[in-house]
Amino acid sequence: MSTEKNVNDHDFSCVATATAILGDKWTPLIIQALAEDPGRFCQLQEEIGGVNPRTLSARLARLESEAVITKQPCPSTSARTQYTLTEKGRDLVPIIQSMSAWGNKYTQ
Repeated sequence: MSTEKNVNDHDFSCVATATAILGDKWTPLIIQALAEDPGRFCQLQEEIGGVNPRTLSARLARLESEAVITKQPCPSTSARTQYTLTEKGRDLVPIIQSMSAWGNKYTQ
C-alpha cells in the first residue's frame, strides 16, 4: 500500500470524526451560541430557535459525553446550570465560523 493511500485514509477518518460530532442537526448552532459566553438551557433554546427541548437536551448530553461542552452550576445560583465550551469545543469555533462564511457566500 502506498504512503499516499494511507494519508488519504487518515484524512477521511479525521473528517468522519469531525462529522460524527458536527453532523447532528442543531449541534453547530449550539456550538456557535456557546462560542462567546456560557449559556443556560433556556437561553440556548431561545437563541437557537425552533429546537425541541428533548432534542436540545439530547444534543447537549451528546456534546458533554464527547467533551465538547461542560455542564456546571451557575455562579449566581446553584439551582441552575450553564453550558460552556471546553478547549475541544473552542477548537470547533473556527470550523463553525467557516461554515457560516460559506453559507453567507452561497445563500440566495
